This record gives sequence, structure tokens and C-alpha cells, in this order.
Amino acid sequence: MRIGVLAVQGAFAEHIAVLRKLEAEALPVRLPLELISLDGLIIPGGESTVISRLIRDYDLSDQIKKLAASGLPILGTCAGLIILAKELSDSKMQTLGLMDLVVRRNAFGRQRESFEAELSIPALGEKPFPGVFIRAPRIEQANGNVAVLTRLNDGTIVAARQEKLIATAFHPELTDDLRLHKYFVDIVSNSKPSPGG
Repeated sequence: MRIGVLAVQGAFAEHIAVLRKLEAEALPVRLPLELISLDGLIIPGGESTVISRLIRDYDLSDQIKKLAASGLPILGTCAGLIILAKELSDSKMQTLGLMDLVVRRNAFGRQRESFEAELSIPALGEKPFPGVFIRAPRIEQANGNVAVLTRLNDGTIVAARQEKLIATAFHPELTDDLRLHKYFVDIVSNSKPSPGG
């Protein structure tokens, strides 16, 4: 199982480390050729405007869209959520537009307003998940066939799933809890055609 981590900017090394703990083959992706033969893709946190520009500069945008349309599982965290969203409520920045979400960037303020929260994510089991929010976006609307995975206590949506696409406003790679990555790896594993099938 080969999972690529977009490595143009941001917290890609941390995602690669978590995937390797889960014994998945994790590969940094910077060029269109490196997207070929992947079973899954992670778009990490970082500077969303920079990541968006570099995705276009490296000619990755159309290829990622095609792979998503063909059923490639994709996980986007923090800036990755922004990149996956169909619409931004506070920016004209170009996104991939893959998830039917309306997202607000830096919704919780600047770096000093970063926080942690225990999240109830039923898909991961009963134990709360440690959400690390750093200059985090928030999901203002989840439309169509998007399922909400978790909310903050005030009702703010901070993770969602649309078929094989998952987006979180927080950074699961910055915790010791591997469950969210395991959830994604399981989606990737279940998406692979069976040998000889």
C-alpha cells in the first residue's frame, strides 16, 4: 500500500512518520509523476496560499482532481481541508474543489489563539481524540453527501468525510494518537482492488 504525502510545503514529514508507524509505505510527492500508482494521498497542514500556488506551479492540480474522480482516497488536514474545499467564505484563493464544503480560513485567529480540544469522533471509537488546532480553519457548511465526523462543543464542524475524502481542521499528525491515520489507511486498504480481482 503506497500513500503519498504532498511535500511541497508544511507538516508533511510528520504525516510520513505516522504512516510508517502504521507500516504503510509513505512517499513524499512533489511532481505529477510521483502521483502515479499511489493508493492514497495526504495533503498536510501548512500555508494554504503557498500550497495552493505550488500545486498549480508543479502541475499537480489536474492530476489530483482526476485521481479523486477515479476514487483515490485523500486526507486533508488543516491547510489540506482548505485545499479540498469547494468554496472559501473569506478568500478567492484557488482550491481543488473536491469536497462540498464551505470553509473559513484562520477561523480561530492567529498562532497565539491555537488550542487543543478533546473531540468525540464516533468513527474512531469511544475514546476522545486529541484535536490540535493551529491557525485552524473551520467548516461553515457541509453540503450534499458530506458526513460530519466531529464538532467542537459549540457545534463548529471540524472534520468531515465525503465518500473516500476526509478533511480535518486539526492536526492528527501532531499527536501520539494514530487512530485517525489508521481510519484513513483502512479506507485506502479497502479501496485497493483485490489481487486477481
